[in-house]
Amino acid sequence: MEMPKLDVEYTARFCFACSQENPIGLKLKPVHDGEKVTAEFTAGKFHQGWDNIIHGGILYTLLDEVTAYAMLCHGIELGVTAKSEIRFKQVAPINEPIKASAWVTKLTKRLVETKGVLALKDNTVIVNGDFLFYVWRKSRRTILWDMDGTIYDSYSFHFAAWQETFAKRGIKFTQEDFTKLFGTRNDFIIGSIMGREFPERDVKIMVQEKEETFRQKATGNIKPFPGVVRLLNALKKGNFKQGLASSAPKENIDLILSELNLEGIFDCIAFGQEVSESKPSPQIYLLAAKKLEVSPSDCVVIEDSPLGVKAAKTAGMKCLAITSTHPRQDLEEADKVVDSLENVDLITLLTRV
Repeated sequence: MEMPKLDVEYTARFCFACSQENPIGLKLKPVHDGEKVTAEFTAGKFHQGWDNIIHGGILYTLLDEVTAYAMLCHGIELGVTAKSEIRFKQVAPINEPIKASAWVTKLTKRLVETKGVLALKDNTVIVNGDFLFYVWRKSRRTILWDMDGTIYDSYSFHFAAWQETFAKRGIKFTQEDFTKLFGTRNDFIIGSIMGREFPERDVKIMVQEKEETFRQKATGNIKPFPGVVRLLNALKKGNFKQGLASSAPKENIDLILSELNLEGIFDCIAFGQEVSESKPSPQIYLLAAKKLEVSPSDCVVIEDSPLGVKAAKTAGMKCLAITSTHPRQDLEEADKVVDSLENVDLITLLTRV
C-alpha cells in the first residue's frame, strides 16, 4: 500500500465530528478509559435519513471519529483511512443516546488496525466495524511530571521535617512559610528563611538533616493521588515520552518511585542537584526536555504549585495544574486547572490542555 500525498496543513478546529466550534457539528467529546475510547451522542431531527432513523453516514462518522482517537491514545497523532468495513446490524432511532467505542487491535510502523462498535443504552449493537489507517504522523506530545504534591501527597512529611530542622536552630517555620515555598529546592527554602548569606556549609548540613528526617517519616506511608497511576500507565502503554522533573534530591525520588512501584515508568529523571536554580526558574523543565530530545513546545507539564507553573510557562511549555496543595486562584497562569487527575483522561491531557 502506498501512502497518499496530502499537501494540506492539518487542523481540526472545525472538525464536523469533534469540534466544539462547528455550529452544525456533532460536538463529540471522546474519553479514554485506559483500554478503549468512548463517546456518547444523541441524534436529533437534523441527523435523519428515513423518518426518525439516523442517517447511515452519521453512524459511520461516529465510528470513524472514535477510532481516530483510539489511534491518538497509541501515539499516532494523525492517520489516514485506508480501508473500512462497516456492518449495520439494525436501525438506529433519533433522540436516543448512542455509545460509540473503539480500540486498537494492531499497530505497526506504517499501519494501524482498529475495531469500533455503536450500541444503544441497553447495549444493543447497532453498528460494528473494522478500520485500517495509514500512519501519517506520530505524536510528539511529551508529558513532564512534578513529583511532590503532584504524584503523591508529601505535604505533611516535608512540613514536619522542615519544622524539626528549623526548630533545632531556634527558628519557627510556619505552615504559611511552607505553603509559599513548597515545590522549590531545599537551598532556596533555607535561603528564604535564613537569609541568602547563610553559609553554604550550614545549608548542606540542614539539607541532609531535613531529608533524612523526611525519608524516615515517609517510608511505608506513601500513597499516590487518585488518577495518577492510571494516567502514568496509559501514557506508557501509548508510547508517549514522559519525564520526571523534581526539585527533590535523587535519594527521595528513588524512595518514592520504589514505594509506589513506579520504577521504569519515566523515560528520564531530572532532579534538583542537576540544575543551578530552583523553580520558578525553568531550568529543570528545560533539562528534562533536553534529556528526552524534545522541543519545549511539545511538552505538557503537570504541576501543583504556582512557582512550578511559572517555571513551566517560562520554559515555553503547556501546563496542567492540580489544586492538591494550592487553591485554584493561585494557579491561574496554567493552561488548565483541575481538582484531581481522576478527572483527566489521556485525550484531555493530549488535546485539551
